[in-house]
Amino acid sequence: MEETVRGRFAPSPSGRMHLGNVFTALLAWLSVRASGGTMVLRMEDLDPDRCRAEYAEVLADDLRWLGLDWDEGYQKGGPHGPYLQSERTFYYKECFEHLEAEGLVYPCFCTRAERLAASAPHRSDGRNIYTGRCRSLSSAQRAQRAGERDPAWRVVVPDEQVSFTDGHMGRYEENLLTDCGDFIVRRSDGVYAYQLAVAADDGAMKISQVVRGMDLLDSTPRQIYLYRLLGLPVPAFFHVPLLVAPDGRRLSKRDRDLDMEALRANSSPEEVIGTLAFLAGQTDRPEPVQARELIPHFRWDRVPQKDIKTETDIFDYCTD
Repeated sequence: MEETVRGRFAPSPSGRMHLGNVFTALLAWLSVRASGGTMVLRMEDLDPDRCRAEYAEVLADDLRWLGLDWDEGYQKGGPHGPYLQSERTFYYKECFEHLEAEGLVYPCFCTRAERLAASAPHRSDGRNIYTGRCRSLSSAQRAQRAGERDPAWRVVVPDEQVSFTDGHMGRYEENLLTDCGDFIVRRSDGVYAYQLAVAADDGAMKISQVVRGMDLLDSTPRQIYLYRLLGLPVPAFFHVPLLVAPDGRRLSKRDRDLDMEALRANSSPEEVIGTLAFLAGQTDRPEPVQARELIPHFRWDRVPQKDIKTETDIFDYCTD
């Protein structure tokens, strides 16, 4: 008997959702609902400097307004909680200690300037590749530096290709050592890093399908590596195109690009969903529709693979 799909939407409550966030939420929701699966809402509020409880409450209210419900998670509870990452530090600590006991992590004392100096040339996307400067420090050197600054902790990666077939974008692979390098799993302030937390949570919550933006595609090999180290099953991944403004700039919370406050003030839920359904290739024109009406007709092969430039008249449809 085939297991029920367990999908999730896992936003960061660092501000009001914008149209691009809602686009991803809609596709994640439709993919789960079309398969008769279970939808989980998790709040990724790891960063205490950016995330706020009130943002999480507003985000959940916005999802309900849009008609994007969930079966388990934030404000609903369930067997795999808590569903706020800020309340799951105990679990990340267990995972970290497992890696530490296996000798798979080491302290990194580099300042930002030193990290840049100790990095290989940038990848084409501008990401620095850490060359393992602190990996070979002796016990005495580590003890000396620990008296000078609190370390971040990095996981040791092998010279190994990690590949997977994305359900929407196809095959993707990276060499962990040369394309990524040892990456941080706990920050110097003690906050556990996104890579560790998301892999640990998806495993603990039995998530079998991850739908998220294309900007996270290149983090997937790192997470697959962590799933393996922690003995967790690897979910199926579907990375979706990003919505970009007419000038090609990515939509962002910081710039308040068509955020939910503006959308709710100037349009109906059906208009927002209709616009996004059209951009996702699920309808022929941007006309009002309820989210649940899209479920019987949802198809991944209709979703574009390239970033979607939103034309001026599409924005006008939502906000006029």
